[in-house]
Amino acid sequence: MKTLHVGLLLCLFFSGMSGRLMSQDTTLPGVTVVSLNYRYLKAVNDPSSAQPVRLLEHRAASYDIKKSEFYEDEYDEYFVSFYIPEGEILATYDKEGKLLRTAERFKNVALPYDVRESVKRYYPDWRIYKDVYRVNFYHDNAADPKKVYKLILENGDERMRIKTTEKGDIIK
Repeated sequence: MKTLHVGLLLCLFFSGMSGRLMSQDTTLPGVTVVSLNYRYLKAVNDPSSAQPVRLLEHRAASYDIKKSEFYEDEYDEYFVSFYIPEGEILATYDKEGKLLRTAERFKNVALPYDVRESVKRYYPDWRIYKDVYRVNFYHDNAADPKKVYKLILENGDERMRIKTTEKGDIIK
């Protein structure tokens, strides 16, 4: 019985070692994947944005116009709409698939910390009743997309409309 245990242990040991001896250590060169629409994502993608906003923006950035059923080489621009219950993006692509511009609109999404804190500081007795987040991206001006939060504030029976930037600066 003792020899059976020793034999079994030796068998397991050698089968484990043979697998290590036969495995190859292959080192692959580093691969960097760059999206055709990285400028769009870099410009509009903000970690403080609500999850539905980031989801739809990633979907628009990764969309491959060349694989769509309506793609034809003869057209210079393609208009594609992306929808979720919280918002929509109307995107324009060139025939190579580069994202040229977007018009984005999202309703009642979670607001970034800076926007919430700014409203609390400037309008302490008011609460945010509704919000709309709008983004306009232009490839030619990718460094400065226009991002605006339109808010309806409520204080009892009174309501007021304000606009802020994504950093919480009140727009007059």
